[in-house]
Amino acid sequence: MTDHYYTSKPSAKENEKSFEVDLKGIKLKLYTDSGVFSKDRVDFGSQVLIEAIDPAVFPNEKVLDMGCGYGPVGLSLAKAYPELTVQMVDVNERAINLARKNAEKNKIENVDIYLSSIYEQVKEQAFGAVISNPPIRAGKKVVHQIISDAYEHLADKGVLIIVIQKKQGAPSANQRMIDVFGNVERIGLVKGYWVLQSIK
Repeated sequence: MTDHYYTSKPSAKENEKSFEVDLKGIKLKLYTDSGVFSKDRVDFGSQVLIEAIDPAVFPNEKVLDMGCGYGPVGLSLAKAYPELTVQMVDVNERAINLARKNAEKNKIENVDIYLSSIYEQVKEQAFGAVISNPPIRAGKKVVHQIISDAYEHLADKGVLIIVIQKKQGAPSANQRMIDVFGNVERIGLVKGYWVLQSIK
């Protein structure tokens, strides 16, 4: 069976490595491994998402990074904006362990990192923002569930922000966000990557 980064227990042989990256003007050293998403570098979509996010629009300081992988999005935001409290979840145990290690190594304490299949283990109902670079390869159903179920986990005026390539379903995600939230705005567009934001 093919091993995917969105499985809970990747079978790919471990081969941990690290690299340094500059995100939001902050240098991070990130540890990655086989069996996780974009193990060799922070993928371009995540970089576009990170740069587009402005916490000034969040109604409170609580943020959920849905599908955090080894942590580049949630950790860079937590480091750049220490007033935020960032919950980071992923279904992939290896990715979660790496995200915890990356938080520790980069001395980032305003995070809570734990396993969850989509929102199953998420208890908070009043996030100022849910952010996601959704797992496209997991299929349209999963991506659209991330969008739909975000609504009940957001505070009033809370925002959902996702990044998705046009050729990988950005137009249908855009429509789904309109259907769920009644509004959507494209706040970023770089090389075919759309950053979409809806307000509850």
